[in-house]
Amino acid sequence: MNQIIAPIMAPIPVRASSSDDPAELLRFAIDAHGVGAAALATLVEIRGGAARALGAHVAVAADGRFCGYVSGGCVEAAVASEALLAMAEGHDRTVKFGEGSPFFDIVLPCGGGISIAIHVLREVAALQHVLDRLRRRRAAGLVYSPARQTIEPVGPPPRACWLGREFVGVYRPRTRVVLSGQTIEAQAVARLAEASSYDVIVREQGEKGRVAADTIDPFTAVVLLHHDLDAEAAILETALASPGFYIGALGSTRTHRRRIERLTAMAFAEDDIRRIKAPIGLFGPTRDATSLALSVLADIAAARLVAFA
Repeated sequence: MNQIIAPIMAPIPVRASSSDDPAELLRFAIDAHGVGAAALATLVEIRGGAARALGAHVAVAADGRFCGYVSGGCVEAAVASEALLAMAEGHDRTVKFGEGSPFFDIVLPCGGGISIAIHVLREVAALQHVLDRLRRRRAAGLVYSPARQTIEPVGPPPRACWLGREFVGVYRPRTRVVLSGQTIEAQAVARLAEASSYDVIVREQGEKGRVAADTIDPFTAVVLLHHDLDAEAAILETALASPGFYIGALGSTRTHRRRIERLTAMAFAEDDIRRIKAPIGLFGPTRDATSLALSVLADIAAARLVAFA
């Protein structure tokens, strides 16, 4: 009597998290690899428009759980399915979606196309290297070789890109916001910044508010929300001597002219003074704390995109 062998059913992809934080995705991949198998899918080509930037990830566990985004959410389950097949076969693969793709039933809303490189993780030391760098608030890079089917640490490039036949991704620490002010506006900015998963540091006014020089790194925005120029003086001096990508200060155009006069008298260079965004915010003037907080955080997000485009 012939024995009928039932086919092995592949796991059904299930989103495990809505996060798109690179550190959380890499940590998910490391944990999944530790208890079974995992794959890291990376956006390596954009044809036309796209919802995500080159280097965006989806991390997939062997049990079907996945997290991350390489689009606006329309292809991630399909990417996870391809990653499960790659894990079952033990080989990396590259898959196209949207324009130029064999999957005619998967259409990207933007009308463009994307290519996703799926790497079956053999070891996670390179991912751990990135997490260690990010923990110390240092940028990191990974180079993926489709030919060798490997990922290795590399010095971070200015932006994710192909170098020859290898794809190099860049990882940067999350935005830090150093906030000074004892106003309702400062409280609103702190709440929204924390809700946006920013690293928020609140300082007092005056000399007590002076921060250590290494607190304000290249991935830090300094927000001064005082109604008195004397109260902001100490932290503003530290900020101007720092590599922070954003310095914003509360006050009218007239107040900022007084600020410039004070800083000029203190021998600060014009280029340094021009780093100050004042009046603060992307839009304004505003008349309530919540609107100001939205304006400030939108300005910070826009400035970071420009600084690390």
